[in-house]
Amino acid sequence: MIKQVGNTLIEAKHRASCHCGAVILELDLPDGIVDPGRCNCSICRRKGAVVAAVPLAALRVVKGAEALRLYQFGSMTAKHYFCSVCGIYTHHQRRSNPQEYGYNVGCLEGVDPYQIPNIRVSDGVHHPLDRSAS
Repeated sequence: MIKQVGNTLIEAKHRASCHCGAVILELDLPDGIVDPGRCNCSICRRKGAVVAAVPLAALRVVKGAEALRLYQFGSMTAKHYFCSVCGIYTHHQRRSNPQEYGYNVGCLEGVDPYQIPNIRVSDGVHHPLDRSAS
């Protein structure tokens, strides 16, 4: 768990936003940023975001729900949200655990994800749900 990135303390309730500010999220992060990572699946390698996860109840859209757009593909399980004004990916309901949201760590107020060392990369190309289906 990461409680500080650079000079930014990760608050128990931390705000996140898209680039233009049309979308603002509030996240419950009592343990800080937990297990941030990247994924190499077709969408994640294109967006390049560092992502961490929270339970569904720990993420609230406090402004701009109407500006969010949903994108789904493949199994149509994951729900990827992005700002329709500036295009920034803010969060997604995860395919691997639909009871969690993955959120864009770079959207957290004051956080530069490039200051987080040793980001793991998960193998989304060979997703566990795809292996279990065959």
